[in-house]
Amino acid sequence: MREEHDDGEVILDVRFEHGLLFLVVTNTGDRPALSVRVRFERGFTGVGGTKRMHRLALFRKLEFLAPRKSIEAFLDRSEAYFARGEPTELTARVTWRTPDGRRRAATIRHDLEIYRDLGYLEREVPPRARPA
Repeated sequence: MREEHDDGEVILDVRFEHGLLFLVVTNTGDRPALSVRVRFERGFTGVGGTKRMHRLALFRKLEFLAPRKSIEAFLDRSEAYFARGEPTELTARVTWRTPDGRRRAATIRHDLEIYRDLGYLEREVPPRARPA
């Protein structure tokens, strides 16, 4: 009897939380995803304009993504991202291999414009306690 597996998908999502934007790579399946690559249609920067997000190793060299696992990267404060005039339409081609060598791909489009007008409360981060 052959065992069935849910190969799922590898997706790129955007998470908005309290005015912060994150890019999230997720394996939705029950098996590992291998040689995961995310290629963006155009370049863009994050983290106050200091990081070329489309060139992060996470998107170019992810060799193993465990089943049902997500890895997130901080993109930017939404206010800063929009103020710099960064692209609001992100299109990414996600490719990966299944453990038995089958190639998979998905094209994912996000419009970050939906986050521009959302209100949020800025939360203060408590100062770190110093070691005794």
